Amino acid sequence: MIHKLDSHTHTLASGHAYNTIMEMAKAAVDQKLELLAVTDHAMAMPGTCHSFYFMNLRSLPRSMYGIEVLFGSEVNIMNYDGKLDMSQGLLEQMDVVVASMHTPCLKPGSIEEVTKGYLKAIENPFVNIIGHPDDARYPVDFELVVPAAKEHHVLLELNNSSLKPDSSRKEPLPNDIRMLELCKKYKAQIIVDSDAHNVWEVGGHDYAYELLKAMDFPEELVVNRSVEEYKTYTNRFKKI
Repeated sequence: MIHKLDSHTHTLASGHAYNTIMEMAKAAVDQKLELLAVTDHAMAMPGTCHSFYFMNLRSLPRSMYGIEVLFGSEVNIMNYDGKLDMSQGLLEQMDVVVASMHTPCLKPGSIEEVTKGYLKAIENPFVNIIGHPDDARYPVDFELVVPAAKEHHVLLELNNSSLKPDSSRKEPLPNDIRMLELCKKYKAQIIVDSDAHNVWEVGGHDYAYELLKAMDFPEELVVNRSVEEYKTYTNRFKKI
């Protein structure tokens, strides 16, 4: 599996991660990546940074140690109408936006509620990736979500951290398998991400790639193979 980028990582700014931006970028170079996206948790996550942090991301260089670096956020889906914890104006300024459901920010709901929440997030023009939609605490109807993601040019994430044996997410594997089956059916592209919270996890996609290989998942549906194709999904480069 071709392995050129990691689009979901966290730094000290997230409050429960352990390294600086420069340390994460250096780790990406060591992994021979061509692009790294730093996506610290948005404001509703306990312990993370203020909105001023995200407002000032425009001041940072987009190249470090010879690789491209994008800056954005993993925003929280706050209710099942798709409300996010970042304003539309600030979302628009992010290079890339991952939208996820987290238990500190959203009480788990029914499959109808969760599915509606994801669909509403997918419809947001500044959401680029749906993060780890595999947590069984948030049951989802992928028959609805996968075609919607393809229609709105949003990537569904296969999250390597979810698949680790010590993952805090509930029963992710059956959900990942179902999502991937439907992505194959509808020819919807996915992204593989590490969800790294330290330098040792950057570019760590082994569990995800093992699953893709076992399922004979088409490589052309995995955007990690092409930085240029990945960019078409990001706020920084796509035409909205």
